[in-house]
Amino acid sequence: MISTGRSSPLADRMRPQSLDEFVGQEHILGPDKLLRKAVEEDRLPSLILWGPPGSGKTTLAMIIAHMSSANFIPFSAVLSGVKEVKDILKTAEEERKYYRKKTILFVDEIHRFNRAQQDAFLHHVENGTITLIGATTENPSFQVIPALLSRAMVLVLHQLEPEHIRTILKRALTDQVRGLGAENLEIEEEALDFLSHSCHGDARTALNALEACLALLPPKPPATAGAGGGGVSGVRRISLGIAEEALQRRALLYDKAGDEHYNIISAFIKSMRGSDPDAAVYWLARMLEAGEDPLFIARRMIIFASEDIGNADPQALQVAVSAKDAFHFVGLPEGWIPLAQAATYLASAPKSNASYMAYRQAKEDVDRYGSLPVPLHLRNAPTGLMKKLGYGQGYQYPHDTKEGFVAEDYLPDQLRQKRYYFPSDRGYEGLISQHLARLRKIKEERGPLGKSPKEAETKPPQQAGLKKEKPKKEEGDGNREGEQTEE
Repeated sequence: MISTGRSSPLADRMRPQSLDEFVGQEHILGPDKLLRKAVEEDRLPSLILWGPPGSGKTTLAMIIAHMSSANFIPFSAVLSGVKEVKDILKTAEEERKYYRKKTILFVDEIHRFNRAQQDAFLHHVENGTITLIGATTENPSFQVIPALLSRAMVLVLHQLEPEHIRTILKRALTDQVRGLGAENLEIEEEALDFLSHSCHGDARTALNALEACLALLPPKPPATAGAGGGGVSGVRRISLGIAEEALQRRALLYDKAGDEHYNIISAFIKSMRGSDPDAAVYWLARMLEAGEDPLFIARRMIIFASEDIGNADPQALQVAVSAKDAFHFVGLPEGWIPLAQAATYLASAPKSNASYMAYRQAKEDVDRYGSLPVPLHLRNAPTGLMKKLGYGQGYQYPHDTKEGFVAEDYLPDQLRQKRYYFPSDRGYEGLISQHLARLRKIKEERGPLGKSPKEAETKPPQQAGLKKEKPKKEEGDGNREGEQTEE
């Protein structure tokens, strides 16, 4: 069994001893999930466990070793090298050869091994001498050699949710054998909520903080005589103040499910919209330091980049998406760095909501007019019958012209000449505005079908001198006509 010595830190004593005790990672350990079935059926492949600190990588490896009855050899990539690896592999070969005993080699921080050190495992993983379980906080795609990755299954462990941390803390407070149940402790709801949200999904940090709370409390009072003559122990209470002192952090006013959550995210968005990077980064810090989900903030910045900046700075959307991806890659605690960069960039960028408003107005017409028919010249014509019905007839291919533009109508007849997009003159959108104004001028000069207004008025559309389309543009050209793409 996993050691539970009373002299060990609380985080070590409270390690789950079975999969049923394990909290979180339901996506791989829930009923009938892949890893759980592999462990219960003793068909465990080599694994790379990738997850943030305190998500349960080491604990999971120890539970697996216990359930499989294999020799479990923990190994640190920080403290050991190739020589120690070779000694372990030799012992594993002997155990397998003479006793038919499996060996699970658990390599903590496997990403710290260089290529040559990782190469030492390959043959022995391949032939089944060892089952390798590597744990890493870094992306294995970059830190583990491809040959080893191809021989192991990569499992992603997610950061624990506040509710997971709350469950772990309450279990530690009530466990009489391994936890603090004999200490007669109670914890205020505010203190429990603070610890659950302030440890960023790290169970080890949360349990260490709970143990620090115990050290800050007055000594346990002696038992006193109760009314019935029995001993009654005094109860010690962990308050929010004690929890703050234990974590060396002050609880910020921030209720993730209440008004303050919406007040602060509103202040954050409005500060960016108002082009105030100082206020934006302040409200960002308020949210992150209070335990807000960073990906919630990243999602709001992505929306903001399109809604409030739009084409005034098209790069803003790329910055926001890149910040989200960077946070996924880096994680906490350093993940605030790309978020701060994105927030200050978005706040400083030129602003325009023209594309946002264009969609809103277009939607109003969709709601008002319903499903207006697509003009014939814009319809796809993949069959002969459709061509005979006039589908695609009269369509002008812009790239056949010198300007790459034709004076064409693309809206339904009821909405002809309607405009939705009114670009501003700010930032890059000012160039867009100038370009569109030039195209509108060309269209006004040539008329709706590419001819002068006078000529367009005197000839029916089918006689207005349109060039006959080439078959190669009509058939099999999915990118032009849209028959094989989603747009």
